[in-house]
Amino acid sequence: MPQPVVNTLREIQVFLEGNPTEIVTIFVEDYVRTPQGLTRVFNASGLSSYLFPVSRMPRNGEDWPTVDDMVRRNQRLVVFTSRSSKEASEGIAYEWNYVVENQYGNAGMIADSCPSRSESSPMNTSTRSLVLMNYFPTNPNISEACVDNSADLITMMRTCYTATSRRWPNFIAVDFYQRSDGGGAPVVVDEANGHLTCGCDSIAYCRANATFGTCDIPVLSPPPPAELSPTGRAQDPSNHSFISRPLRFHWFILTILAGLIWL
Repeated sequence: MPQPVVNTLREIQVFLEGNPTEIVTIFVEDYVRTPQGLTRVFNASGLSSYLFPVSRMPRNGEDWPTVDDMVRRNQRLVVFTSRSSKEASEGIAYEWNYVVENQYGNAGMIADSCPSRSESSPMNTSTRSLVLMNYFPTNPNISEACVDNSADLITMMRTCYTATSRRWPNFIAVDFYQRSDGGGAPVVVDEANGHLTCGCDSIAYCRANATFGTCDIPVLSPPPPAELSPTGRAQDPSNHSFISRPLRFHWFILTILAGLIWL
């Protein structure tokens, strides 16, 4: 049910207040034409005190401040607007000065293709320091979301990595993020964060206080040994009992999933 935007902003304010090390980014599809309209709702919600100032945003592709710095200064809310005038009039950053974004909807889900949306600079524009990757159909489809949010999403992220001149996405937009066929959007986010943070294939592989590219990669268990017959010879798998086959099958499935994460 539609409700005043200030109600949603207050929920974000409660979250930031209760989680003092978290950072939130809001992209506003802006239809507010009232002068200072956005500023008033941010003030009313209590979020203005958390805003990351436009004056500190890198203009030419330079690095952003670290998370630790943003937390220390309590500038933990980054807001982008789709209206260019708001940057000068209200101090709210105009998205396309800082972000490149690929095409959303069906046109953005074509294999081996990661075109920019019309408002964005080309995906390989180095003077835009942030990358937003979309991967969702034009019409939301909950029955297809499990497929979209799994291996296909990982493949698209790697396609867009190439299109952006080897940059991993800072933001990933999907439908029904909790649905997947194994890992899903959280695994893709972990992979992107791993590459961005420490140069590893997952954030889980990052080693504290280590040089970039130093990874703690878990060692996969070897396959189970062949079963021996009373004569000491390996048995033909076709002679396995019905009970033993699911165990071998489960190990095979786990190997495939690990392989998908490593691709």
